[in-house]
Amino acid sequence: MASLLDMRRRIKSVKNTQQITKAMKMVAAAKLKRAQDRVTAARPYAVKMNEVLGGLSAKVSNDFSHPLLNDRGDEKYLIVLVTADKGLCGGFNANLMKAAQAFIAGHEGRDISMMPVGRKGRDFFRRRNFHFVEEYIGLTGSGRAELSDAREISANIIKTFVEDESIDKVFLVFTEFKTVISQQVKVEQLLPIPRIEGESESEGGPEAEYIYELPPAEIFGKLLPKQVETQVYRAMLESVASEQGARMTAMDSASKNAGELIDTLTLNMNRIRQADITREIIEVVSGAAAL
Repeated sequence: MASLLDMRRRIKSVKNTQQITKAMKMVAAAKLKRAQDRVTAARPYAVKMNEVLGGLSAKVSNDFSHPLLNDRGDEKYLIVLVTADKGLCGGFNANLMKAAQAFIAGHEGRDISMMPVGRKGRDFFRRRNFHFVEEYIGLTGSGRAELSDAREISANIIKTFVEDESIDKVFLVFTEFKTVISQQVKVEQLLPIPRIEGESESEGGPEAEYIYELPPAEIFGKLLPKQVETQVYRAMLESVASEQGARMTAMDSASKNAGELIDTLTLNMNRIRQADITREIIEVVSGAAAL
């Protein structure tokens, strides 16, 4: 049986851990509020831009050709996996790894390379000898996603897709923020940009009609790279918000578990102390009786 001193040391150790988890929860809550505001502001623009460009590209498919729109084969994929740089955020990173592995297993026979954004995804697939086109580490460690970083990543994706014609499709794997306790892993095709046939302005309404002031080639030449940049930036914002929400939830659970463990250890310590006191009383009474 552990001694009274050992129990006191264990209780002190758990209390110190609980202080750390509570502090981490507070930090995550502060970062989550900022990240949630940013993703809420950026999401409508990204969704609407994807909807409009998807509908436009379908309308001009017979009159206009662009490298980011043209369909290729279905043999070689590039996965852009957005994970966290740090752990201690529950199943956030593990769910992303499982989704990426499930996607790879579901497309057996394809030649798949990867562009990890985040240390956890990079480390996981490096151990499995995956080919990396490029890797981006330390971009979201501060709890923020910068547009300049998304612009750099999207430019590299476009350059790789256009110059390496053997890459047929590019997929984006990230976590979409729902609520603090709910995040959903998404796998979306980034390139070639999907064409949305029969896109209407509203459900059940007439198809939207657009008037072009510039030739389609000039319009799409500027908007399509912007579309890739916007979707990458949105994925990074969603990932940061989801990471902080998952970390806040995980640290809250850890703090509660530490409190329960402290109560259990305190109860055991009191039992040990009571047993020691009882034994000492018995020894005193036995000694007095012997005299």
